[in-house]
Amino acid sequence: MPVAHFLKSVAVERTPRVIQLEGLFDVLPARRSEQAWKVDLPGADENWQVGLIVGPSGSGKSTVAREAFAEALVGGYDWPANRAIVDGFPPGLSIRDITAALSSVGFSSPPSWLRPFACLSNGEQFRATLARSLVDPRPVIVVDEFTSVVDRTVAQIGSSAVAKAVRRTPGKRFVAVTCHYDVEEWLDPDWVLEMPSGSLARRSLQGRPAISLEIIRARRSAWRVFKRHHYLDGTLNNSAKCFVALLDGRPAAFASVIHAPGLVSYWREHRTVCLPDFQGVGIGHALSDFVAGVMRATGRRYRSTTGHPAMIRRRAKSPLWKMLRPPSVGRRDAEMRRASNRLTAGFEYVGPARPEDARRLGIG
Repeated sequence: MPVAHFLKSVAVERTPRVIQLEGLFDVLPARRSEQAWKVDLPGADENWQVGLIVGPSGSGKSTVAREAFAEALVGGYDWPANRAIVDGFPPGLSIRDITAALSSVGFSSPPSWLRPFACLSNGEQFRATLARSLVDPRPVIVVDEFTSVVDRTVAQIGSSAVAKAVRRTPGKRFVAVTCHYDVEEWLDPDWVLEMPSGSLARRSLQGRPAISLEIIRARRSAWRVFKRHHYLDGTLNNSAKCFVALLDGRPAAFASVIHAPGLVSYWREHRTVCLPDFQGVGIGHALSDFVAGVMRATGRRYRSTTGHPAMIRRRAKSPLWKMLRPPSVGRRDAEMRRASNRLTAGFEYVGPARPEDARRLGIG
């Protein structure tokens, strides 16, 4: 385990005010102001991907990060003032690479991808910066003031999303620098350097904390909170049955269902969207699976057509869903609702029904 010594020294100009201050507070006269740190650091050849430097303000976190990781420190990126954030990524990346990076950190809102960086919320800017760091060619990325501009729920969920994304990127290393201790268990780092003591603790991965959701029936008016984040238009069918997932009492995700009549009638997923602040930890997927099980308890089949790449990938691997139609572009179909200008895939829910939850929610 390497031990590093850092010394910061600056000259002090002995102005009249400096001399007066020394006299008022019995400060010994000094020509230079110096601070020194002795810290343990992980070795360059050690097997790790996520690290955390944490401590109170003024403890030397940023100084140590800057000295230890040199050019890897990221304070932010330059984003075009009047262009979509997707245009702020390196020109060599394809649009698929860019949207995959954004989705990987829990920023899965195509309408927001079209906005300039300055027009995004603090939480969305936080996610966009993390996505940009993932495609940064440098093998090590150190983000200072990590989660400092977002509320603590967003910070924790965002930490989990970025850690998961980093671990899926071979050869990538990520270090968060923050004064907020509450992100540690969500970031689940391989090591933690605590300042000002400079002690390094290695950790075995524990996985992020469990998330407890409350799912309720909702009126159609609840859609107003979510509609601008849906990747399609913001309309909602007048007959839709609506559900909302609450996290700590806060609306996090929305799902709606409509009845599809025909020779064999079935339920069809109509709208599912998770607010950007809560994306990246599977809340939208969990709500979608739950609602499918509730509606399946009525005895009718439950189907869904989606064009969202992350949803398609997840359902293709899930034992709860059966793919009825692989991603394709085709004419509009009355049963499968094919879109004419984008790739969509069709699925049927084959997981267990949830009759008790259906009764609780008044679904019969």
